Amino acid sequence: MKLASSFIVLLFFAQSCVSNTSNNEKATSENNAVTKKETIQDLSSYEKAYFASGCFWCVEAIFESVKGVKEVISGYAGGERPNPTYEEVAYGRTKHAEAVEVYYDPEVVSFETLVRVFFGSHDPTTLNRQGPDRGAQYRSIAFYQNEKEEKTIREYIAQLEREKLFSKPIVTQVVPLKAFYKAEDYHQDYERRNPNQPYIKSVSIPRLKRFQKLYPELLKEEAH
Repeated sequence: MKLASSFIVLLFFAQSCVSNTSNNEKATSENNAVTKKETIQDLSSYEKAYFASGCFWCVEAIFESVKGVKEVISGYAGGERPNPTYEEVAYGRTKHAEAVEVYYDPEVVSFETLVRVFFGSHDPTTLNRQGPDRGAQYRSIAFYQNEKEEKTIREYIAQLEREKLFSKPIVTQVVPLKAFYKAEDYHQDYERRNPNQPYIKSVSIPRLKRFQKLYPELLKEEAH
């Protein structure tokens, strides 16, 4: 019985976004992430947008494949606790959701298109769940920073509902961004740096490929 219980726990970790990365792997990933981020060009000229739609390993990779997106940062938003840790968020100890900060060039890709990417790359009808990941930390949220962004999001939701593209009601939260907290360095570019991790192979990469198949016209050249 104990063996069966242990197997179930291991299977959960393998198939969920909750990381079971060892300390040595984290240290290596952090060093790689820092090196990568240090080479990034100045991002001050780019606009920013914020979304949450399940495991941020998946969401980061999806937005980074879109033309006009310069950088995507994985982090936490939607809660009240300042500077949350991954363990606190992943185990539902805060009101934060795993989220991403998207740096984009509005002359190449519009906020409206990013909203389209957001709704086209996850199921906005599942409450507090995305794929195998369950809990409020994986809920669907479209954050806005001004009235124009809020209007864009709500109008697109209304369009999706008119067109009845989903068989169930959309449960995406539309809320103002209060704060965004960058996740630990080893989470940045996690999918790209860990292609053989079980969750990445079974969930994240297939999710990215589904999006790319649906929206080839939005992809960067190297993403084809």
